[in-house]
Formats: sequence, C-alpha cells, structure tokens
Amino acid sequence: MDKTLIVITGPTGVGKTATAIELAQRLHCDIINADSRQIYRGIPICTAAPTPEELAAARHHFVAFKELDESYSAAQFETDVMALLPSLWQQGDYAVMCGGSMLYVDAVCRGIDQLPDISPEVRAAVKEKLQREGLESLVEELERLDPQYAATIDHKNTSRVCHGVEICRQAGVPYSTLRTGRAKERDFKIVKIALNIEREQLFERINRRVDRMVEAGLEQEARSVYHLRHLNSLNTVGMKEMFAIFDGTMDRHTAIERMKKNTRVYAKKQLTWYRRDPEITWVTPDEAISTVLSKIDTAKN
Repeated sequence: MDKTLIVITGPTGVGKTATAIELAQRLHCDIINADSRQIYRGIPICTAAPTPEELAAARHHFVAFKELDESYSAAQFETDVMALLPSLWQQGDYAVMCGGSMLYVDAVCRGIDQLPDISPEVRAAVKEKLQREGLESLVEELERLDPQYAATIDHKNTSRVCHGVEICRQAGVPYSTLRTGRAKERDFKIVKIALNIEREQLFERINRRVDRMVEAGLEQEARSVYHLRHLNSLNTVGMKEMFAIFDGTMDRHTAIERMKKNTRVYAKKQLTWYRRDPEITWVTPDEAISTVLSKIDTAKN
C-alpha cells in the first residue's frame, strides 16, 4: 500500500486536464485517461481530448487508442488499467487518473463484477433487433428479462439498454443477479479529488468551450465521420447535434445551442453521481494541487 492512485474527476468543462498535467509534472508520474470518448481516434474536437501540447507535457495512457468501430467497456478499462499499474509503480509511487466518465472511475476504484463475455452472435442479434424494431422493443425485452435492472437505467440510453439485454441473453439469468455491488480490495491507496466551481460559472465555461469547439472545426470533424453515425462511439453530445444538421432535422444555430444545453445536463448528472461518493474531496481547481499534496503528505506520515 505504498503506492497511490490520485483521481481527478468532476463535471465536464471544469478544468480537469490542466490540473492533472500540473500534478503529474510535480509528482513525475503518468496520467491515465478515464474519459470514455477520448479513447477513440478521429474525434478529438468533439471529445475535448488533450491537445498535442498537453500530451507532450505529461505521458498519457488510453487516449485515442481505439478505432471508432471497436467496442470497449468500463469492465475492459478496469482490466487494462490494472494491467498497466504495475509498470507505473516501477517508475514511482504515484499515478494520476483523470476523467469524468463515472463508470470508468468506479471500475478502477471499486471494481466491476465479473460478467460473461458477449459472443459475436448475441451482440449481432441484439444489434439486428435494434435496427429492425427500434430501441423501444429492446426496452420491453429488458423489462421482461430483468425488470429490476430496467428500472434503474435511462431507457433512452441505447448503449445501456443493449448491454443489459446482451448480458441477460448471454448469461441466461437477469443481469441484476450478477451485480454484487461489493468493492474490490486494491493493493494501492486511492485519493479522490473532484473539481467544482459555482454552477453559473461552470455553465458559462461549458458554453464558451462549445463555441471554441465549433470554431476549431467540429462541424468538419463530424462530417468526416458522418458515414459511421450508427456506431455507439459517435452516440455522444456534439456528434448527435452535428448529425442533426446534416440530416436536415435541426438548423445550425439550434444545434449549437442544443449542444450547450445537453452538455450542461450531462455536467449536472456527473455532479449528482459523484456527490454520492463519501470518499471524494470537493475542491475548486485552484485548491486541487495543494489539497492533493497535503493528502499524500499526511498519508506518508
């Protein structure tokens, strides 16, 4: 337990990347990306991925390492991070994990229950049903196979609904019966820091960031992957609104304003999720570095 994973999380747009880089530089350690969209290549503007300059400032892992058509999950992220950490511990006593994807952060900090691997046949069958009958049909199947799990998820979240149906079909039992909710023991310390600022200030930062993304070429980036719009990796804020422009169902101004609103809604969901975690210390970005250094100094003593 002489090694420490420092988690920098919080709502989108709050300044996690800059904080993580400064901390990694001070502690001479690497950064583990915990953003479920930044893992994909080809959409750096939409996902607000670290810039080349930021990537050069500190060594990052799990950034732009998957193709858009490759599947990935929080469970696989847990496996990959746990496989990476021993090599990072050989370099030093610290590693920084930065990102706002709630399930990814929990996967490493608490662990994910062992679930059956989904066969290509099951995955293809669920996908085919989705395309043929629509999401509502899969929601109805999930409510029949596992009403307990179905009651806990957003029925408009295609990924969650499909995943639940896949697990039920593959395991032959309700998904909820496989979820223990017990945290796994880790052989390293975990320091969790969540950044936050005043709600009005956060929302203004989000609005400005969307404007910068548009100026940086978001529309062109979205057009370059428009032919892949059916992929789950592109079912994300930013791409959905741009695709609506291309489909002719939304004008450009409305799409940009909707993107700002949807990002603000996502930030509120992140805040709600993380406030349930008693292990998190909440700080402003300006307080983050000193708070982390104080915590690890206290742990040493």
